[in-house]
Amino acid sequence: MALDAQEMEVLMTGFKKVLVIQTAFPGDAILTLPLIQYLNVRLKIETIDVVCNPLTVEIFNASSYVSRTIILDKKEKDKSVFSLFKFAKNLKENSYDAVYSPHRSFRSSLITLFSSVKETFGFDNSSLNFAFKNVIHYDIKDHEVKRNLLLSGNDFENDNWKILPEISIDIEIKNSVSKFIFDNNLKEKFIALAPASLWGTKQYPANQFREIIEYFLGIKEKIVLIGSKNENEFCDTLIKNSNVINAAGKFSYIGSIELLKHCKLLLSNDSAPAHLGMCADIPVLMLYCSTIPGFGFFPYNNKSAFLSYDELTCKPCGIHGYENCPLGTFDCAKNLKPEIVIQKINEMISY
Repeated sequence: MALDAQEMEVLMTGFKKVLVIQTAFPGDAILTLPLIQYLNVRLKIETIDVVCNPLTVEIFNASSYVSRTIILDKKEKDKSVFSLFKFAKNLKENSYDAVYSPHRSFRSSLITLFSSVKETFGFDNSSLNFAFKNVIHYDIKDHEVKRNLLLSGNDFENDNWKILPEISIDIEIKNSVSKFIFDNNLKEKFIALAPASLWGTKQYPANQFREIIEYFLGIKEKIVLIGSKNENEFCDTLIKNSNVINAAGKFSYIGSIELLKHCKLLLSNDSAPAHLGMCADIPVLMLYCSTIPGFGFFPYNNKSAFLSYDELTCKPCGIHGYENCPLGTFDCAKNLKPEIVIQKINEMISY
């Protein structure tokens, strides 16, 4: 018999030690932090371990609400079903009261199943959803943070789901960012751009980013480009002025959050950097090309906004996007003109 929200919360308040499984992308990791925070603060769960991947371990280690991170190297040593079984067997020794799996993959379901934990929580659209004792409806109309929080048993009506992700930043990282700001004469707040994306059709065109950069340089703004080390070369192609600084690859995820705390606004694609801006609690303007806000990954702090050209029957063309536009037009990005973006940025930073 399914438990109602009140019965579910009573059940969970008896938990002392739980496991959260989230082995997806960095943005997904950040959007899982509010669930972890809620489990600790509201449900008083003292020990919360997290299964994550090598790329996102830094994010979960920076949360004061996470007791321990357990790395699943799903691309290398933990790739096979046998290795997953061994991995889950080791988890079994930790005697968890419950498992929460915001990640809906086949691998996450298998780990849950093999762990033999009595109380397990997952979504109805998870692979092998029978692995979960408590199955929660995944409503595509909700924000991902709200969807994750529903695993906790609360109804989360109105806007009470808008819990900002929190991270702690070491003094060494703060000092490194302070030095970067001093060395590049960034004492006055600057505009940050995250122009790259893993998915080609999520990436706003480079020539349109250049128009935006040139406009703000013309009114004496400084621009800092952020991204991964692999995106450094692409960011270099956008630089034609010494007032544009390429910081791509210079900082970790946590270092990037600290850097963003010093800027007046972040302009980002529908990608992980936008969620870093959420952690920094700064104004974030997210640009949607082939994807849509309705997927539930938009920035939700009060200072942020998004732009999306939705007058197309072909949009969205996929959840993540493609390397290139399937129709060869890329109208979803090209019709989101730079002047529209510039006007919105000016509104948000209130010149």
